[in-house]
Amino acid sequence: MSGEEKGRGGANGKGKKRKYLPHGKPVRKGLYPVRPGVQGFFLTCDGGRERQATNEALDLLDRFYEELLYKKNPEATSGMNLPKPLNKKITFDDSDSESDSGSSGDEDEKEEQTEAVKSEADIHNSEEKSEAVASSEQEKKLVTPKNEEKDGEQIREENEESQPKKARVHIEKPIDELINEELREMGDRKKRKFVALDSGCNGVIFIQMQKSEEDPSPVEIVQHMMNWAYTTKKHMSRFILRVLPVEIVCYASEEEIEKAIKPLFEKYFPEDSSSPKKFAVLYDARANTGIDRMKIINAVAKSVPKPHKVDLSNPDKSIIVQIAKTNCMMGVVERYKELSKFNLRQLTSQQ
Repeated sequence: MSGEEKGRGGANGKGKKRKYLPHGKPVRKGLYPVRPGVQGFFLTCDGGRERQATNEALDLLDRFYEELLYKKNPEATSGMNLPKPLNKKITFDDSDSESDSGSSGDEDEKEEQTEAVKSEADIHNSEEKSEAVASSEQEKKLVTPKNEEKDGEQIREENEESQPKKARVHIEKPIDELINEELREMGDRKKRKFVALDSGCNGVIFIQMQKSEEDPSPVEIVQHMMNWAYTTKKHMSRFILRVLPVEIVCYASEEEIEKAIKPLFEKYFPEDSSSPKKFAVLYDARANTGIDRMKIINAVAKSVPKPHKVDLSNPDKSIIVQIAKTNCMMGVVERYKELSKFNLRQLTSQQ
């Protein structure tokens, strides 16, 4: 064996198999990244538990969303306002018939009672007849030979064919097709209310909410969740830490933040309000060291109109600013410190 063959094949003459990249194999796509213009929920969790925390978050958001939606529209469920049957007694205003009205009413009641007694007797007789027929059929089965059993089966088939069509159940589509249609509807991203997006940071989850006009806002859902946890002290999740509402997502720069935050402040801090409110700006950044913290806080605080004042110790509303990579996510909440900074684990562990 030559030296080249020994180098290729080794001592035993068997060379190592070369590994090639699989061609034509579909590439597995991950979650869509967070982008400006969406709204939803900013959640933190234990590192490495993002997948489990995402499943828990989707279940919790669906639950509290349905509760708020039912409180807003309690009549939306089917069968709540069904028309009641009208059992009214018809009377006439004729003076001549007033004396006869009492006797006619008594006669009607007597007739109804007799009819009810008759109907009960008929039902009892029919039941006795059916029992007698069933017992006679069982006796015939024990005595009759195989040929008579075949004749009885043919008679049964003829009786089933002669039954009305209403008693039969007709399925237009097979069950497999119906199941596939339901799975397609569940898998359609446009029909889902809550969708997980890629935040780009470890231990951080972003759930997008595809909100319509009648739906509760992310702030209402989170406030309802925290109030429920504060009053009940019941554990709701194993991996989720904080849940914060996000009403605006924009690019993380001073100019973009000042532009995007104006409609949010018009909603929560109107200029013509008779009762000015106290507020505080809460800032946190992840995977972004190129932005000055105090510049962002000052830019957000200056955008609030003058009747409202800054109060870090006891604010009425807290403006939350969360930066993850190049995205800035903002929302306005109440009772932030009282509700353990919206940390579900700390909120439910308190006694």
